[in-house]
Amino acid sequence: MADIPFLARRILTLEAEAVRQLADRLDDRFVRAVRLILHCNGQVIVSGIGKAGLVGQKLVATFASTGTPSHFLHPAEAVHGDLGRVGPNDIVLILSQSGETEEITRILPSFRSLGVSILAITASETSTLGNHAEIVLPLGRLEEADSLGLAPTTSTTAMIALGDALALVVSEQRGFRAEDFARFHPGGALGRKLSLVDDYCRPLAQCRVAPDSETVREVFVRHGIVGRRSGAILLLDADKRLAGIFTDSDLAKLFERHRDHLLDSPIRDVMTSKPTTVRCGSKMLEAVALMGERRISELPVLDVDGFPHGIIDITDVVAAFPEYAAFREEPGPAAFQKEPGSEVPEIRPVKLKIA
Repeated sequence: MADIPFLARRILTLEAEAVRQLADRLDDRFVRAVRLILHCNGQVIVSGIGKAGLVGQKLVATFASTGTPSHFLHPAEAVHGDLGRVGPNDIVLILSQSGETEEITRILPSFRSLGVSILAITASETSTLGNHAEIVLPLGRLEEADSLGLAPTTSTTAMIALGDALALVVSEQRGFRAEDFARFHPGGALGRKLSLVDDYCRPLAQCRVAPDSETVREVFVRHGIVGRRSGAILLLDADKRLAGIFTDSDLAKLFERHRDHLLDSPIRDVMTSKPTTVRCGSKMLEAVALMGERRISELPVLDVDGFPHGIIDITDVVAAFPEYAAFREEPGPAAFQKEPGSEVPEIRPVKLKIA
């Protein structure tokens, strides 16, 4: 049992060293491979069998999620009709440690007849696969990490690392942005972090909206809304632009401070003028950060021309971002602060005071 940590360190060291040596051997062939994919008008078709096939399926996911259309082609299924998935504008990326796997070598002439370019990740440049490929990204001589030196371990780690490098360099060369990443990852925490306020704000049709010239009483009597309502009323001037907001808490304060006579005064006299707002296209995470920093529960969203588009309500934030809903008991200073050098602010949940 005492040898277990030693054996684990040996395996990790072997695999890490293989990746390091792979980085040292990168040459112009990698540059050519990147350019070939960048200029591809079709898809990157990834193929492999066994452990290399599993690596290939992972690389397909990496390519697709970072802006390069890609899908996996099983070599055994390819010779039974799935070659029809391959088009003349596609590129085929084939993974094989030996370059001599029967299922792989059998389909190479078919790829040639289809006129597609072949990229190969393999150990031997002089293998059958290497000889058929337009560009070979060699793995070199590798020692598998298992005690018998047989199980695909170091070789598959090297394949994944080299494939990731290829996919991510292509993505960077394309100018792939965080907004693009969000478009391909709409679900889960990743999608929420990069989502836009347009996706989460309540549209204007679901908001309480009133002219700022009406009295407080008239606004509450005339401008109700069916269904869930936010805690704020959007008040518009004569040009239909946002003049201010008036919250349910503002109404309560009129009674608490014995100023209920103002119920029959124009609401513009008691509203919050020039409230904090965000524009359509802003990141939702930045809007949440702003709400935390300003200690506000409602955040109007304006369109590109400055007209009201909707509102973000704190209850919507809690529902859409459950990972940020565990507020601390003590009210700290500015919440949701941005880390230095970060485009997307880190959320630091705090207990928000509902104004």
